Amino acid sequence: MNAQPKNLFSFPRFRPEVGGKNTAPFLPMSRAEMDVLGWDSCDVILVTGDAYIDHPSFGMALIGRLLEHHGFRVGIISQPDWQSADAFRALGKPNLYFGVTAGNMDSMVNRYTADRKIRSEDAYTPDGDRTKRPDRALVVYAQRAREAYPDANVVAGSIEASLRRIAHYDYWSDKVRRSVLPDSKADILLFGNAERALIDLTHRLAQGEAIKDIRDLRGTAFMTPRGWLPDEDWTEINSVKIDTPGKIEAHTDPYAMVPEKEAKCATGDAPAAAESAEAKPAVKAEAKADVVQLQAIRIMSREERQLMLRNKQHKSVIRLPSFDEVKDDAVLYAHASRVFHLEANPGNAKALVQGHGDRDVWLNPPPLPLAMDEMDGVYDRAYARAPHPAYGKSRIPAWEMIRFSVNIMRGCFGGCTFCSITEHEGRIIQSRSEPSILREIEEIRDKVKGFTGTISDLGGPTANMYRLACKDKKIEESCRRLSCVYPSICSNLGTDHSKLISIYRKARALPGIKKVLVSSGLRYDLAVRSPEYVKELVTHHVGGLLKIAPEHTEADTLSKMMKPGIGSYDEFKAMFQKYSKEAGKEQYLIPYFIAAHPGSTDEDMINLAIWLKKNDFKLDQVQTFMPTPMALATTMYHTRKNPLKKVTADSEVVETARSGKVRKLHKALLRYHAPENWEIIHEALQRMGRRDLIGSGPRHLIPSRQPHIPITIDESGVANGRRIAAPKIDTFGKKPTTRPPMGTGIKTAMKTAPKTTARTTATTAAPATGRPALAYKSGKSKAAIGSKSGRR
Repeated sequence: MNAQPKNLFSFPRFRPEVGGKNTAPFLPMSRAEMDVLGWDSCDVILVTGDAYIDHPSFGMALIGRLLEHHGFRVGIISQPDWQSADAFRALGKPNLYFGVTAGNMDSMVNRYTADRKIRSEDAYTPDGDRTKRPDRALVVYAQRAREAYPDANVVAGSIEASLRRIAHYDYWSDKVRRSVLPDSKADILLFGNAERALIDLTHRLAQGEAIKDIRDLRGTAFMTPRGWLPDEDWTEINSVKIDTPGKIEAHTDPYAMVPEKEAKCATGDAPAAAESAEAKPAVKAEAKADVVQLQAIRIMSREERQLMLRNKQHKSVIRLPSFDEVKDDAVLYAHASRVFHLEANPGNAKALVQGHGDRDVWLNPPPLPLAMDEMDGVYDRAYARAPHPAYGKSRIPAWEMIRFSVNIMRGCFGGCTFCSITEHEGRIIQSRSEPSILREIEEIRDKVKGFTGTISDLGGPTANMYRLACKDKKIEESCRRLSCVYPSICSNLGTDHSKLISIYRKARALPGIKKVLVSSGLRYDLAVRSPEYVKELVTHHVGGLLKIAPEHTEADTLSKMMKPGIGSYDEFKAMFQKYSKEAGKEQYLIPYFIAAHPGSTDEDMINLAIWLKKNDFKLDQVQTFMPTPMALATTMYHTRKNPLKKVTADSEVVETARSGKVRKLHKALLRYHAPENWEIIHEALQRMGRRDLIGSGPRHLIPSRQPHIPITIDESGVANGRRIAAPKIDTFGKKPTTRPPMGTGIKTAMKTAPKTTARTTATTAAPATGRPALAYKSGKSKAAIGSKSGRR
């Protein structure tokens, strides 16, 4: 695995007649489109759980156009009928491989809410149809592709593959599941930002190399016989030697000037060894006195020492506890999770291996990040910037959300434990150049239908990490921190926002561009390091509302999230209000909070609710913690152990809201003001001895009596989301009355409720912008915000 990778665009084009000036208007989805292009077969067929939208924000389009640029014929099978293998034969057998993805999201996260309920729509499907994608789509699609053509190569990828590449806790089945590799029967799995591995793999297959022989690509995983090693120079390290009770065996510094002394692990043999040493000190002393050992000294150059240490680092594999061990042992699962996340820096990560039955899942080190010119090349392809014409006038919610937005970078070094971006995109920021970004804005202006002059977002996973990096490349490559900004901002991290400010100013100065908004989540603890950035942002790039994510107020919970204290929010709020006032604008911050996060107790949630009331916030929609695969917070949820520290049977126990009732209470406390939440909060406050928070004064959280609940009934007889009882008819000549079902907490007569033709909620009317109302500040203005995908 070469530390200096080949440039992504240095490969010769496989088919000179494909790509370049012969770029297809859209990648073909049917035989008829292949005929128009003059193709008798596809080299690569991408199978995806999303609708095909030819835009770089959608994985299948980005990968497909990149492969096309390299001269490969690429076809797309989008949202196939998985009930049989017939749909997977639509484009014939691929010459090289099926590339199988679940889509832009994990299929289970895409389909189910944090309460395990089916979502109202699938944002990546025409008209939001929820029936076009199976659960665990990656495994289903890969198996069907194998069934369609048993001798075809199958390559698995996408975020679902990344987050499920080793044994992982699955929230929806509430158990530890195997890696998707053995279940999908794929030949190889690509994880993370996979452009390097994908292009190298595809060219090597095109040259006739067998897929089973390609074992040296970073960012790949594959099945091997138990105990397999690449060659005899490799050594296997048991993970318990790295993270076991006692001393931690330090990782070799590949840049050390002198070799480090061997670190001994405090294992069960250590006490016996120490006892033996104490019993025979005199013998050892005599031996040292009588024997003079001569040893030749070889003086090595600095370059030789570095090379020796790097080779030792790169030819070691860490064996994690096996699937059979972690599925039944919470401590071993937490230990495996901790070691896995510590091996995430491409500069020093070792290969990992985990037993699955009589075979191993082998994971090579993570992919090396793309250089700026490579990022430009990926995003500068000739995208149609529209859904495939086969969808006609169907509405695709995800396309509507991003059609006027520009992605300027990848990755996130925040390390939030509830987020999986780091596990997929890595901590090292990969940024595009300023000219590339400005070219894309001009393309949107000139090519995308319906553009009115407003760029809806200029950002990425986090709005303000563009071109931020470690000040020293060698320090970056040897770093083992899980976050560059927690518990405090690293002194080696550059926080200069000037390059981002420059892009903002040049983007809004382009002809035809009226406004450039920043809708991605803002890392406010970084932003306050640059008052000039905050001023530019607040003055020109906020559409009245800016979303930021404190996530919580209590220190213990924030420590489990790896988020800064609430004081950072207060500092940013003061700057935001100052510059808004100077600009003569009435603007508001929209804070996000998570209910039921591991480490958050009932008392913590009450304190958060008190903070919300004190600051006059009334949230209209809130998010309950969802344990996504591979996230560190998911490990806390499943094991009740803290993988941020050394894990032992006696190590810290993390309080976890697992029961539906507790999770419901935590969510209700974020909406303490909602009448329908009064009953559950009232009962909890009484149980916890907090009657001091019940009353009608400003210091009270809820009133003594349940407030009136606005009631709406739709045509099917559902009142406030619950079906009401049939009218009760008595026998004394009185008019019939309608009563609510028992336990609903609705105290008013149903006969007074207005009827509507659609289900509505009286307390959440949308503002005039047409966007969903999610939060508002009482006595001031309602706030409307869009997607939560950019929150950090």
